Amino acid sequence: LPEFLPYCVERNISVVAGGPYNSGILAVGPRQGATFNYRAASPEMMDKARAIDAVCERHQVPLRAAALQFILAHPALASVIPGARSVSEVEENVQLIEYPIPAALWAELKQEKLIAEAAPTPG
Repeated sequence: LPEFLPYCVERNISVVAGGPYNSGILAVGPRQGATFNYRAASPEMMDKARAIDAVCERHQVPLRAAALQFILAHPALASVIPGARSVSEVEENVQLIEYPIPAALWAELKQEKLIAEAAPTPG
């Protein structure tokens, strides 16, 4: 993605992202049985997810809201497909997209090197 998304921006190509929760770990959090890229999450990925989750908790932001809003902050992204099985899940996704996230959360994630310093963030 570090090469792909800038390539899309340079060529004015819009991207629709599916799987914004990375097959589960960003939806359920770093708990037993969490998956990343459709496999069991590695110990390193679990540690990173725990650290991201801790930052979100400090700022009182749901991990899922941060995941959805982070991916949509990239200028190449036109839309995201978070998946929903019911009307209530669609409504929840809308609430997560609209959830107020302080700039300090993104700054802390960058400071802790949990996201790239150059990563676009909302706001």
